[in-house]
Amino acid sequence: MLFIILHILNADYSFAVDCGSNRSIRGSYNTMYEFDSTNLGDSSYYVTSQTRWGVSNVGKLYQAPNDSKIIYSNEKIQNAVDSELFLTARMSPSSLRYYGLGLENGNYTVLLQFAELGYPDSQTWQSLGRRVFDIYIQGDLKEKDFNIRKMAGGKSFTAVYKSYMATVSNNFLEIHLFWAGKGTCCIPIQGYYGPLISALSVTPKLYNLVGRPDVFSNAELKLATDNFSSRNILGEGGYGPVYKGKLPDGRVIAVKQLSQSSHQGKSQFVTEVATISSVLHRNLVKLHGCCIDSNTPLLVYEYLENGSLDQALFRDNRLKLDWATRFEIILGIARGLTYLHEESSVRIVHRDIKASNVLLDTDLSPKISDFGLARLYDEKNTHVSTGIAGTFGYLAPEYAMRRHFTEKVDVFAFGVVALEIVTGRSNTNNSLEESKIYLLEWAWDLYEKEQALRIVDPRLQDFNKDEVLRAIHVALVCTQGSPNQRPPMSKVMALLTGDAEVVEMVTKPRYIAEWQYRDGNSSYVTSSYFGSTAPEFTRQKEIDPLTQSPAITGSSHEGR
Repeated sequence: MLFIILHILNADYSFAVDCGSNRSIRGSYNTMYEFDSTNLGDSSYYVTSQTRWGVSNVGKLYQAPNDSKIIYSNEKIQNAVDSELFLTARMSPSSLRYYGLGLENGNYTVLLQFAELGYPDSQTWQSLGRRVFDIYIQGDLKEKDFNIRKMAGGKSFTAVYKSYMATVSNNFLEIHLFWAGKGTCCIPIQGYYGPLISALSVTPKLYNLVGRPDVFSNAELKLATDNFSSRNILGEGGYGPVYKGKLPDGRVIAVKQLSQSSHQGKSQFVTEVATISSVLHRNLVKLHGCCIDSNTPLLVYEYLENGSLDQALFRDNRLKLDWATRFEIILGIARGLTYLHEESSVRIVHRDIKASNVLLDTDLSPKISDFGLARLYDEKNTHVSTGIAGTFGYLAPEYAMRRHFTEKVDVFAFGVVALEIVTGRSNTNNSLEESKIYLLEWAWDLYEKEQALRIVDPRLQDFNKDEVLRAIHVALVCTQGSPNQRPPMSKVMALLTGDAEVVEMVTKPRYIAEWQYRDGNSSYVTSSYFGSTAPEFTRQKEIDPLTQSPAITGSSHEGR
């Protein structure tokens, strides 16, 4: 699979053309657009010396003063990713075809770039011209009576992008723009009526094989997300913002714009994406693929209608989740982690399990997102929540203090999320009375008083007490201080479902006891619990503005 990916990423299996231009240019996202300056005759063609692509023209412009098939413009083009591509355009009296020659068989994205250069935006009769033509890809009609200016909201000199999927089966691709006698012929002068195109690009897609990711072009994702409009932002995590988008084939996607550059080269990055995308489970968000021709890497995921679990539980517009639904969410997260840790051919420690990294589908089934992202970064380049890959409030002690991580850091975080689902509140809430600010402390206090059910979300009027107590107990077992005391996720699943006996003996972790040992200025030292080699940290009554979790400061910043 790696050989196939690297093979298709090779430039020989894609091409781009700056139509009508006499020189090649490199686009802003590293796409090389080749020149296309040949002034084709009434029935002629041109093929590049490398025989990678060709172009043909049929027809004679009626009474045109110079019969030129190339239009030039110095107008400023609105909405253009690469404005230099719109200085020229190729026009045809009747039929204009571009061909991809010797392409690797497979699926491709065909991106066509248009701007109307022939009709001015003015209050004169010259602005009344209309250019109408049809677009065929591989012989299939994609656009009937396509009008560039109409697509641009009635404006000339405004970029219009059209993206299509095409299948190459005989190493050959045809893009056909065809004038069918519609529109005007004599405005602003004779011979401005045929199809016109400014640039095009053809890039491979990696469909069909399980685990093979899609490689999207940046222009394609810009089109899908309305140029990464702020209106399409779904949220922002430690790795970067996420945008909602829609592909030409109708798929709704979520595009994660990684805020940090990977330490890997492009081919290695795609290889890691291929590895991650091969991890498939009903409780994991599907990774469709990636984009590598943008300034920062982009990851493309399936879109889930009901957003993230933290929004469902904690926000003002939260969903109404009854206990049966919440328990299924807890079980689903446990299943997903069991698969990542113990069942997948690629064993993955997530390292940032939290409510915002659990998404809900149409049926409110949970899917874990962002798994495997730590594989794309080295230890010097992990995300911003803590300086290590994780988020305050969900960090296991051994990981927070010693940067020691195993799958048990996910088990710890799962326990915190399970308690959040039971209580309907976040792990830290500074607006509550002091005894309730920190969820783990509050839960342990009530558990030791045999009043554990008092932590249940008051919005839950009807619930299965046995299931709730089992979930609370398992969550407290998962958040034990020593990783050796935490069960593997397969055991967690068995405990939750009742297939394994819930042991009643569970003791408060030492880190909880030491949190509660406060001196006069409400601080405490944790170094005795974590060992003499651990840095000395002092906990203060402050909330981290980024994470809404307790700010942790200390005399050492090692491992932060």
